[in-house]
Amino acid sequence: MKNNPSTDIKSGTQDEVEGSVKNLAGQVKEGVGRAVGNPRLEAEGNSDQLKGNVQKKVGQIKKVFDQ
Repeated sequence: MKNNPSTDIKSGTQDEVEGSVKNLAGQVKEGVGRAVGNPRLEAEGNSDQLKGNVQKKVGQIKKVFDQ
């Protein structure tokens, strides 16, 4: 059985969706951190949002190059 290339590399759409989920989770985490006065949790939320935005952009770039 041959390996399917799509299982080796995430599709652009999959990266965009996962990036959006990470971004949303980061927003929630940041909000909770702010609400309870936990600057570390708030910073983790900001970091998660950044990671999500980067992953979304990677997905958009993959779509341009049809991957």
